[in-house]
Amino acid sequence: MLPVEIADLVGEQRRYFQSGATREISFRREQLEKLRGMIRANQDRITKAAYDDLRKPPFEMFASEIAFLLAEVDFALKKLTCWTSPAKVPGPLAFIGAESRIYPEPYGVALIISPWNYPFMLLFAPLIGSIAAGNCSVLKPSEVSPHSSHTIAELVSETFDPRYIAAVEGGMEVNKPLLEQEFDYIFYTGSAVVGKEIMKAAAEHITPVTLELGGKSPCIVDEHPRLRYAARRIAFGKWLNAGQTCIAPDYLLVHQDVKPQFLEELKKAVHSFYGSDPQRSRHYARIIDKRHFERLSQLLGEGNIVAGGETDAEDLYIAPTIIDEPGWDAPVMREEIFGPIIPVFAYRDLDEAIEVVNSRPKPLALYFFSLDKGKQQKVLREISAGGVCINTTMLQESTQTLPFGGVGNSGMGGYHGKASFDTFTHYKGVLDQKLSLDMMLRPPYPDSKLLNRILQRLLLSGRKCRPR
Repeated sequence: MLPVEIADLVGEQRRYFQSGATREISFRREQLEKLRGMIRANQDRITKAAYDDLRKPPFEMFASEIAFLLAEVDFALKKLTCWTSPAKVPGPLAFIGAESRIYPEPYGVALIISPWNYPFMLLFAPLIGSIAAGNCSVLKPSEVSPHSSHTIAELVSETFDPRYIAAVEGGMEVNKPLLEQEFDYIFYTGSAVVGKEIMKAAAEHITPVTLELGGKSPCIVDEHPRLRYAARRIAFGKWLNAGQTCIAPDYLLVHQDVKPQFLEELKKAVHSFYGSDPQRSRHYARIIDKRHFERLSQLLGEGNIVAGGETDAEDLYIAPTIIDEPGWDAPVMREEIFGPIIPVFAYRDLDEAIEVVNSRPKPLALYFFSLDKGKQQKVLREISAGGVCINTTMLQESTQTLPFGGVGNSGMGGYHGKASFDTFTHYKGVLDQKLSLDMMLRPPYPDSKLLNRILQRLLLSGRKCRPR
């Protein structure tokens, strides 16, 4: 798509938004139902595209992308009337005779940019929030997963009016002119490096952004968990999609007293999931392309490989790999791995593990395995992370009742469930003052300390903290 065509597309969407059509609740509901129908009717096309790009197992594709999207749409449809209704809120006694309300309103035209690792879920999940909020949307799937990108473009074109929702395919040749447009909201999922460029582009138009980034998500295992269960849950989270998951455990901190036993259990879990030769397993995905394969292969040169390590460039295969104590300055510890390699380190006490995590940028996800409630609270209190799982992995991302998002270097903003609606919504405060009653706050002002104290109390009244 040429730059002038992109500009025309955004202009058409802005005119369509200004017509008011997307604000109608019946319209939003109809479009959510269209999206749900599109996903249901095209599960085979979606699954095949993901398999062609990533060799993603069909059941894994259904569980991690399709089922989640259908649940998100159903949740939004169920809650839409409640979410979109103006909310009456209390005001101070000084404004007697006035009503205060909060009106949810859409931003306008949103740009949603998605990555290649979960190409459908990470594009359509924010789109659900954008539709529910009443926006128009331009979608930019990743060119790194070409089969998925092309399938997305086809499905969107078949389902929606391009004045309302349109998908733009391509690489840098379309990214640059897209980011030059004046959008009302930008939602980006990907690397922190590109996230910074997104923020720079958004700053030109003072456009609000949500950044879903990543980082090195730690997993801490203390000396008291049931090691077999811990190992299986960690193995699932790490090697789902061949480790190409932004919230996959990136490195393990295991208490020194149980580390040898835990490593054995982790190796058993890999064998249980993928057999003695994971390359032949139909349950194990592949690396997305040669560039990422070469990057990951270079990370295998440090530390003691205690399991895996095998590679096949032609097949884009890297085995589930465990590296024991590679060193904190090793290349595998200097960047997010985003692949099927996991370094393992021993620690002596929980304070040491917490210090290690806090010495690094705030992670997108934190995992802690412990049966000790006091230790669980200590970790929650002392480590900042986008989201946390205790005694499991990955599932914090899979519920409509928890917001999902990063903090610090791992991103800003959140989505899923109502958080998706909130992200694409401006909450407009409205105060309606009755003409029959008037405030005594206009000149000439009273010269009285007593009246000043009374006014202060009146202004502060009605502002008690209420739990969510």
